[in-house]
Amino acid sequence: MSNLKRIVKPLVVAQFILLFAACGSNVLGGKNEGIIEFDTKGVDEKHPLYGLAPSTATLKYKGDKFAIEMSTMGMFNTAVIGDANAKTITQTVKFLDINQACIQNEAEIRADNLDFALKLDETKETKKIVGLKCYKVRATKVNEPNVSFDVWYTKELGMENCNSLTPYAQLKGVLLDYRIKKLGLEMHFLAKKYEQGAVPDKTFEIPASMKIISQEEMAKFFANY
Repeated sequence: MSNLKRIVKPLVVAQFILLFAACGSNVLGGKNEGIIEFDTKGVDEKHPLYGLAPSTATLKYKGDKFAIEMSTMGMFNTAVIGDANAKTITQTVKFLDINQACIQNEAEIRADNLDFALKLDETKETKKIVGLKCYKVRATKVNEPNVSFDVWYTKELGMENCNSLTPYAQLKGVLLDYRIKKLGLEMHFLAKKYEQGAVPDKTFEIPASMKIISQEEMAKFFANY
């Protein structure tokens, strides 16, 4: 069980991280439905969870909603479902006889963002990532001003307000190459495939069988199992 715990925790971190690339709100003529696949890796090779972090992640989005689903060893299944209009993020967990969900509100999300506050300086550089024109931004950590890195985002998917609940709120587009930190682990995400296409509405629904629990209860679950 301890080995599974060490694998699952970075997986959960990655899901909360990846949700910041997903979005959709007030779509203005863009491609507002599809799937983006990412290569992922930890930033700090000395971090104790670096080797256990997932190497790939898949994001599904439709209009103002997005979902990330991952599975560990075929036993632990979890999803993160976001609704940009409602300004909520829901995490679901299915593990053995556990079937539960936790809904995080805007205030809780913004409080979490303070741990990775960024100063963002846009540049005039552009390049293509997964066939989409992207714009380069130089990001500097507010709490570590000696640490900077490049971020790339696209305007071609039309979702101008998709980062409103993230440290990248200034950027009016979808992040395709970026970093984020959650639960102590900083990770780098780089889009490797984009596909426009229909995503079923049920992808973003919380199953009726799910028991709704508090954020504190969900944190206790991950700390104790």
